[in-house]
Amino acid sequence: MLRFNNQCFFFCFLIATASWDTFLMLWSFRPQARAFRYVGHKDVVTSVQFSPLGNLLASASRDRTVRLWIPDKRGKSSEFKAHTAPVRSVDFSSDGQFLATASEDKSIKVWSMYRQRFLYSLYRHTHWVRCAKFSLDGRLIVSCSEDKTIKIWDTTSKQCISNFSDSAGFANFVDFSPNGTCIASAGSDHTVKIWDIRLNKLLQHYQVHSCGVNCLSFHPSGNYLISASSDGTLKILDLLEGRLIYTLQGHTGPVFTVSFSKGGEQFSSGGADAQVLLWRTNFDELNCKDIIKRNIKRLHIDSPPHLFDIYPRTPHCHEGKIDSVEINPKLEVIDLQTSTPPIVDILSFDSTTATETIVRTVPEKGEELCRYFLNPSLMPSEYASTTLKKKTEDVSDLPSESQRSIPLAVTEALEHIMDQLNVLTQTVSILEQRLTLTEDKLKDCLENQQKLCNAMQQRS
Repeated sequence: MLRFNNQCFFFCFLIATASWDTFLMLWSFRPQARAFRYVGHKDVVTSVQFSPLGNLLASASRDRTVRLWIPDKRGKSSEFKAHTAPVRSVDFSSDGQFLATASEDKSIKVWSMYRQRFLYSLYRHTHWVRCAKFSLDGRLIVSCSEDKTIKIWDTTSKQCISNFSDSAGFANFVDFSPNGTCIASAGSDHTVKIWDIRLNKLLQHYQVHSCGVNCLSFHPSGNYLISASSDGTLKILDLLEGRLIYTLQGHTGPVFTVSFSKGGEQFSSGGADAQVLLWRTNFDELNCKDIIKRNIKRLHIDSPPHLFDIYPRTPHCHEGKIDSVEINPKLEVIDLQTSTPPIVDILSFDSTTATETIVRTVPEKGEELCRYFLNPSLMPSEYASTTLKKKTEDVSDLPSESQRSIPLAVTEALEHIMDQLNVLTQTVSILEQRLTLTEDKLKDCLENQQKLCNAMQQRS
């Protein structure tokens, strides 16, 4: 899994990658820049995403936890014991105030970044939830599960308001279009599907891959979509014309993830070949801020169709056998594995007491950054634009351990509180597991009862 962050400068951006090796990597493409490897998760890291301001990284893991990181050379992190099963995805709301997590415990959970605490769960799926995403306005969440359904949730009522089902396969990944009127799903049945959430019907259906589709990403304009598949290829679809326009071959194995940059001028892909490929697009250059403003104006679910909405608006099947361009960059792209940058290992620490110590003792700019780590809404706008540039400097501003003046008794009391909270968390996790087992057994009982009733009716 990988995600872009190019919010610092057009020519200076970062890429965060998550991997099966349990590490989170932060790559910078500035000359002579170092890469940072964040060590903290104890199992496969399944998902990673930057916050809207780029000052936080959220990561999910099979170790059942979610971590928040400050993406700099100090690598401070905070851990959420989020679910009772592996966590498959994380996603920030567009204002950075909420985080949605999806798990194999069949639930979606929403967390407050303001207080770093759990808010509510969404339960309607009957199998592993593979992905959950916020809409741009934060009013909706879309989720996909191995129960072969895609569900739309209202974040105000906490209810499922729409359900799309598919008998052929399940969706590995799902996301909202930039204008919020459609969702796209990446299917295990080799398909990419576009659904209109206002009309509740399938708009476009692409059968362009020969293996399961693992991930997809909308171009910020909403006119293009790129998909990543286990067949080793990336496909770029023109959604306005409803056709495949590019087939990209660069990976030597399954491609698991793909992501456009904020402005859409680049995208990156990662796969089982342990490579991250960076691509430059040839689409029209667009002002990202103008696109976001335009899309926000058209987010209301009752608004009439707009000329820039996805067309055709009737079901469209596409085999992708003609009019596509195949691109294989193997002979043209520099292999960065031959000149890898120096990698700095950063060990995480996880306690509220440590965070409290930093908040109280780091002066001025450092204090402001750490307060944002606890509460994104405290970040002033004029500071946010330059934080990424400043936060990787001035490590010497931090006071040494001997200069910190937190009383030992306070530290011990906070540690005791943390231990008690951990016990409560484990208790709740055990209760959730028991509820899940009870639900499964009840479902089996109902199915057996139905079979008995059918058998009795047939005999009579």
